[in-house]
Amino acid sequence: MDTFNIFSVLSLLGGLSLFLYGMNVMSGGLEKMAGGKLESIFERLTSNPSKSVLLGAAVTAVIQSSSASTVMVVGFVNAGIMKLSSAIGIIMGANIGTTITAWILSLSGVNGDNIAVNMLKPSSFAPIVAVIGVGIIMFTKSSKKKDFASILVGFAVLMFGMTMMGDAVDPLKENDKFKEILLLFQNPILGVLAGALLTAIIQSSSASVGILQSLSSTGAITFGSALPIILGQNIGTCVTAMLSSVGTSKNAKRVAIVHLYFNIIGTVLFLSLFYILNAVVGFDFIDGSVNEVKIAIVHTIFNVSTTLILLPFTKVLEKLAYITIKGDPNENTGDFEQEFRILDERFLQSPSFAVEKCRELTMKMGEISIKNIKESINLVIGKYDKEKAIEIGAIENVIDVYEDKLGTYLVKISSQDLSENDSRSVSTLLHLIGDFERISDHAQNIAETATERYEKKSEFTPSAEKELAVMIAAVDEILDMSLTAFCNNDLKVAQRIEPLEETIDNLRSMIKNNHITRLKNGECTIENGFILNDLLTDLERTSDHCSNIAVCIIEENAHAFDIHEYINVLKNSGKDFKDQVEEYMKKYAIQST
Repeated sequence: MDTFNIFSVLSLLGGLSLFLYGMNVMSGGLEKMAGGKLESIFERLTSNPSKSVLLGAAVTAVIQSSSASTVMVVGFVNAGIMKLSSAIGIIMGANIGTTITAWILSLSGVNGDNIAVNMLKPSSFAPIVAVIGVGIIMFTKSSKKKDFASILVGFAVLMFGMTMMGDAVDPLKENDKFKEILLLFQNPILGVLAGALLTAIIQSSSASVGILQSLSSTGAITFGSALPIILGQNIGTCVTAMLSSVGTSKNAKRVAIVHLYFNIIGTVLFLSLFYILNAVVGFDFIDGSVNEVKIAIVHTIFNVSTTLILLPFTKVLEKLAYITIKGDPNENTGDFEQEFRILDERFLQSPSFAVEKCRELTMKMGEISIKNIKESINLVIGKYDKEKAIEIGAIENVIDVYEDKLGTYLVKISSQDLSENDSRSVSTLLHLIGDFERISDHAQNIAETATERYEKKSEFTPSAEKELAVMIAAVDEILDMSLTAFCNNDLKVAQRIEPLEETIDNLRSMIKNNHITRLKNGECTIENGFILNDLLTDLERTSDHCSNIAVCIIEENAHAFDIHEYINVLKNSGKDFKDQVEEYMKKYAIQST
């Protein structure tokens, strides 16, 4: 007869390791295939509690991790893009969604002589799934197909781990000491503590439920022992959200507290009702053994019934959270740093979503940067305002903060396991934030030149003023086009930017030549020429960065990155490019002198 020894323990730990790794691989594949869309659904969630519960359950069932869902919600609330009231419903739904894992794992307990029934057993279909998954990974270059294959491989590894754990504990069937230990867990308090502690240690309620289901294959676990352990596992899973809330806003901490209260209150209510009814009626099944399916049933009944009971009392849970963590629920909402809370490290678990948040913040950075340079240009062609010049410098400092925060966060994203699309997006955004920052630098340069011109009472000749106005109009258009091309991912607009940039280069050369002619004729001073040249340089370099923005957008969509090669090919491509340059030269025509 086999005995449970050190090798059995090693097999159990090895099975658990495979289980956790398979779960991680499968969840990662699901996240990549979703491409951040599931998290975006969370973000756009209405305040309707019932819809919140349904969406929380659906998303958690798809990504196979209630911990990931609750951590994501903590991040949303911390970033200020979700209210606590909406988060409560999602947390309830996440508890329901995670029961799907227990049902999948219950397949290991399928028995029967029928071929179709036997194919449902992990030992039968896991090898097939693994072969298909590995085959796709080895023989395809499509990132989407590889993401799907990683789901298959992760699932197969998970089920192999489950089988390995079941085989490791099989010798315990005849072990009397093991049965005596399990009898201790019929004490509700000990059972709840054991379940909570196990889940807290391995940071996965799915894994702890899987271990319990594996142990149930010995036939030694009774319903009376399993019930409190299952309920304790729901409490233990709160540890992940609690740890994630460390260092967050008070509202984010309240999310983790609500998650804990929900499971504690549900456990107390469920156990109280169960043992009261048992005392009155006397359940015959309480001393009977449970199997994988029965554990999945209990897990589901508990989470569904707790949600149905507590859903009408979401306001009460919210008040409990405010009582526990006192303070203003809207603290720091006006703080500049609030803007960057969206760059939450919790979102790194879902790289596609994190990339999308960076894109949104880069759009805002672009809008501020381009508005700033337009304000600086107005100081040149309009009435000079000293306060506005100071403000332009302050906004340039803000843009520097955007570049620093976004750049740091994008580098962190790049270290994650990214899909090809996300990897290209990260590279694009890193280029773009650099260009937007440089545009803002030129805004400050132009503001300083405008200040110098005002203080020196420098006046350009009427012809120079007209020429400068034409170039500024062209730069104004290219700024608008670059922002539109980025925000709308508009390739048609992006493709028209390079011809306009070429036009601006030509305008600069023509204006400089005209200035030299005026200088020779004594119509202009050298000092005024320096000021004009500074303005022309900043305007022309601004258009260069607009060109970079357009090329980045085109290259990202073309799945390649070689800016200089693209520009060379475009300029030498012949008639279309030359025609567009000619069109812009007519629109922004100036006379040579």
